Amino acid sequence: MKHPVDVHVGKRVRHRRWMVGMTQQQLAEKVGIKFQQIQKYETGMNRVSASRLWDIAEALSVPVAFFFEGADEQSGVTAEKAEGSVPADILADKEALELVRSYYSIPENQRRRLFELARVLSDVA
Repeated sequence: MKHPVDVHVGKRVRHRRWMVGMTQQQLAEKVGIKFQQIQKYETGMNRVSASRLWDIAEALSVPVAFFFEGADEQSGVTAEKAEGSVPADILADKEALELVRSYYSIPENQRRRLFELARVLSDVA
């Protein structure tokens, strides 16, 4: 049976990997394991050892604590909804991750304008 913390850590690994645009194969090569093992970590099927989590954090350029952020707020269980209709685990949605990645690839001055447009449109809705 999957432990909720293992599932949470796995989701955070997947989210960060997506955010930096890295494949499971690329991460596995940086860490020195097979990509199937990354798959198992990301689903929470296998627990990540402390030393392996350290290597993954280094490969993804985040502190180890990054993988545990939000775990205590969820009491080990993913919350269904946060405020309003936004899912608590918004980055679990592939489309949302692609949107965020695309957003940050836009030059800063245009990104600010897009942000203001989105804010105005959400206020009208």
